[in-house]
Amino acid sequence: MKHTYSESFIEQALVKVYSRGKRTIQSVAEELNINQYTVKHWMRNKEKALRKLTQPTAPEKRPQDWRVEEQLLALQESHVLTGEALNAWCRERGIFSHHLSSWKTAFCRHQKAATSGMPGNRELRGLKDENEQLKRELARKEKALVEAAALLILQKKFRALWEGEVK
Repeated sequence: MKHTYSESFIEQALVKVYSRGKRTIQSVAEELNINQYTVKHWMRNKEKALRKLTQPTAPEKRPQDWRVEEQLLALQESHVLTGEALNAWCRERGIFSHHLSSWKTAFCRHQKAATSGMPGNRELRGLKDENEQLKRELARKEKALVEAAALLILQKKFRALWEGEVK
């Protein structure tokens, strides 16, 4: 059975092969669930693959270009898939399964942050009490400030009046 791979998948696979370090091409191909000879063929014909990428076709999205809604939809669609079916689904869309894992982790992290950010009843009551106490303290300080301003004005008028009588 012949598989059709998207151009972006081929490009990402080649990047992974060329940045493999001490690993073999076969181990990278097994990780991607691709025949090692297919990967070697892509490597030999890299110029041909690059020419295909430069042809004006509908641009495929990179994984980082996916919107949050599209990521969520992809996670829902691929949730029940495993193994070869998941890899085939990913190849059709030009992504790897590790992108799905990272998106899932990001969604879970965001969900935990949203739920932990909601205060409970006791915390809410404590925050309300603290707010009322701060309002009372602010009102007291405002009154003290008004009183101090009035005293300064009276002192200024008194000095002006006293200096006026001395002359």
